[in-house]
Formats: sequence, C-alpha cells, structure tokens
Amino acid sequence: MMRILLFLATNAAVLVLISIVFQVFGIEGILAENGVDLNLQALLVLSAVIGFGGSFISLALSKFMAKRAMGVQVITQPRNDTERWLVETVRRQAQAAGIAMPEVGMFQSPQPNAFATGMRRNAALVAVSTGLLQNMSSDEVEAVLGHEVSHVANGDMVTMALLQGVVNTFVIFLSRIVGHVVDRVVFKTERGYGPAYYITSIIAQIVLGILASTIVMWFSRRREFRADQGGAALSARAKMIGALRALQRGQQPEDLPGEFAAFGISGGIGGGLKRLFLSHPPLEERIAALEANR
Repeated sequence: MMRILLFLATNAAVLVLISIVFQVFGIEGILAENGVDLNLQALLVLSAVIGFGGSFISLALSKFMAKRAMGVQVITQPRNDTERWLVETVRRQAQAAGIAMPEVGMFQSPQPNAFATGMRRNAALVAVSTGLLQNMSSDEVEAVLGHEVSHVANGDMVTMALLQGVVNTFVIFLSRIVGHVVDRVVFKTERGYGPAYYITSIIAQIVLGILASTIVMWFSRRREFRADQGGAALSARAKMIGALRALQRGQQPEDLPGEFAAFGISGGIGGGLKRLFLSHPPLEERIAALEANR
C-alpha cells in the first residue's frame, strides 16, 4: 500500500505545473469578466480541469512512479521457490477476487512492507519488500498479499483519484477567490490581476491543500479496514490478524523514508493532530475490527 503518498505527491506536483502553465499562457484571464468581476462559472470549470487533470495524470503515472521510486524488480520468470510461491499466491487470490493477474515484484527494504498500485483493476502491480519476506511467516505474507489484492479489486486507486479530483477542484476554486478578493479589496487593483492575486492564490492553495488532505486521509483510513477484511477473506482471518500483530512486534517500528512514510502496510506513525494526516488507522484498531467481525 505504498502508493498513497506517492500518488498525493505526484498529484500536487502536476497540480502546481498545470496552474503555472495556465498562468503563463494567460488562460486564467477568463476568470476576470470585464476586467473587474470574477467569473465564477468559468473559474469552476477551470478548477475542475486543473483539479481532475492533476489527479488522473497522477493515477496514470502511479505504477511507473512506484516501480522507479521503490526500485521494484518485477518477477517475469520466477527464479526460486520464494518467487514462484509469491506469483502463484497472487494468481490464486486474483482469481478469487475476480481480477486479472497483477504484475508481481519485490523491492529492497529491511522494513516489512507491501503495496499495490495501477490505474485499472486488471492492470495492477503488487510488490513486497525483502524485509516482509524475511520477518513474516508464509501465512502472514499470504494475508498481506490478500490485503493488497483487495485494494486492487475494490478499485481503491480510482476512487482515490476521483476524491482527490473533487478536493483539488475546490482547493483551486477557493484559492482563486481568496486571491481575487485580496487583489481587488486590499490592493485596489481595478483591471486585470496584480502580483497580489498570484501570490495570495498560491499561498491559499497550499494552506487549503493541506487542510483538504485530511479528507483524503480519512477516506484512506476507512478503506484500510475494508482491505483488511478482504485480506482475511482471501487468506484467513487468523492469518490477517497474525500479519498485523507481526507488524506490532517490530522492535522499533519505522516509517518509510521521506515522502514514502504513508505508503506501507503499517501506515504512518504518530498520534494527536498528526493522526489527521495518517493514511492508515493504528494497528490495534485494525486488529480490533477484525476480531469484532469473527
């Protein structure tokens, strides 16, 4: 599940790039009607184009970016028993979940982790870390694979892209309104847009984007419970609970480096306000949810 923060980071970068291109080429000029009044209808359309464009470009690049960023080696021809077992387990689970066989890969990391990504349910990638294979039993790894296959089968990445597109749209829409008000009311710009509009819009977009990300992260936490249930169905409830407990037993749980912190099966680490920005619920809550549904 290492895709979440990479998706968000790529989305943010694309969003900024599209916004800059629109400003450089003067496309945002359609937002000013007669040089004075803000054209809200045009603004909403433009915001949707930028917002959903950034989200779906990020989705289209998600598998390629994940492979490159994490150094995933796709198993095209199994070279040993471990690789054969991984491929066959994912094949069996994919058939049970009603999706096409995903690509299966491995990446070097001492931390137990796994992720699934891809633009379509039938063209996905499932990858595990070397640390996962070294620190978990085959039953626990099977449950983790089931969890990731469930993410694919549930269409979580497409749903995330749609949600992110809606969030992006309103972030851009509101930030441009803030910039317009500051430019017209505070700096008294009468025609066109002055520097205050662009500076204020960018600052507002960053602040609103951070606040809006809590909505995306809330959705992400909810879908983890669903993926846990899927992993339990594709392997066994005891195996899924065992996999989550194995993550709890780690000597010193660590996030993945830098921007990949929210990608792993155990999710980000933290409490308090930081919880609002975590992509995964605490492990103890996920275990309790599985145990409550015996």
